[in-house]
Amino acid sequence: MNTSIFIAPVPQSSGHPAKDLAHRDLLSIQDLLPEEVRALLDLTALIKARPADFRGALSGKQVVMFFEKPSLRTRLTFEAGLQSLGGQAIFVDQTRSRLDERESLSDIAHNLERWVDCVILRTFDHVTVTGMAEHASIPVINALSDLEHPCQALADFFTLEEKFDDIAKVTLAYVGDGNNVAHSLMLMTASLGAKIRIATPKGYEPLGEVVRAAKKIAASTGAIISVSNDPIAAVTDADAIYTDVWASMGQEQEAQQRAQIFEPFQVNEKLMAHAASHALFMHCLPAHRGDEVTDAVIDSPQSVVFDQAENRLHIQKAILLMLLGGGLRRFRPRSTNA
Repeated sequence: MNTSIFIAPVPQSSGHPAKDLAHRDLLSIQDLLPEEVRALLDLTALIKARPADFRGALSGKQVVMFFEKPSLRTRLTFEAGLQSLGGQAIFVDQTRSRLDERESLSDIAHNLERWVDCVILRTFDHVTVTGMAEHASIPVINALSDLEHPCQALADFFTLEEKFDDIAKVTLAYVGDGNNVAHSLMLMTASLGAKIRIATPKGYEPLGEVVRAAKKIAASTGAIISVSNDPIAAVTDADAIYTDVWASMGQEQEAQQRAQIFEPFQVNEKLMAHAASHALFMHCLPAHRGDEVTDAVIDSPQSVVFDQAENRLHIQKAILLMLLGGGLRRFRPRSTNA
């Protein structure tokens, strides 16, 4: 993982959460105040229950998607979601070259802001996402970077809210690599006042900067966040168990070494037995069956992995509506000086 990270400044609310989000970027869960996270989840529930009410809501809006990594759920849910809202998605495959290989991010951004209404990026380096947001005067959405996966975490907690009455009483255990998914889950937990226990092998913990940022938010919401190297302690009596692949895209050369290190963190029936009897199993997918999770767990009635995948569609629609539905595109004024 690239350890150069961006910790977002805490946004300041000036009115209704939905209005405040118009024309903003979504690079990190930290870009959202707790009340804005709540507004997004509430809008998602409405969209899912009454999709016909939102047909044509983004008519005429165009979004460009640059993906440096392969994708199934992220690409299709953004494309299908935008089309159902009346907009159009333009996909650019960057899997053979990085986005800024041919020209600078600044030049790319200043082109894009004159053509489209929003940029969606799925990148390796988080600095690509922040760089685009710095230079573009249109909203930028992080569809995955090495630091965070905010859209996934929003869908995950929407799924948890569907399954449990009170999210503040839910204890989520995350077992595996302290990666981008773990980071966003911690920040979501903090925003919603829930509880999360992260368990990773030694040396694979979440970045300290992100843990501190999450705990800072938690201090005002009552959330509880803990990080350890003990998977059994993490899952004991937990309401949901979450895992991710042991070697993410770009870490394939480490896969064999990681498989040995992470073996005690496999989510199997023995580990699940320590959780609450009603515990759910969660995974952002794709899953490496037989590595981080066994077939017996991911295919069990406790598994909600396909509910999570479905909810990516609904949360993506809510994000697009909040960022694009508030008015016309804004452009940064140009200097007339020579």
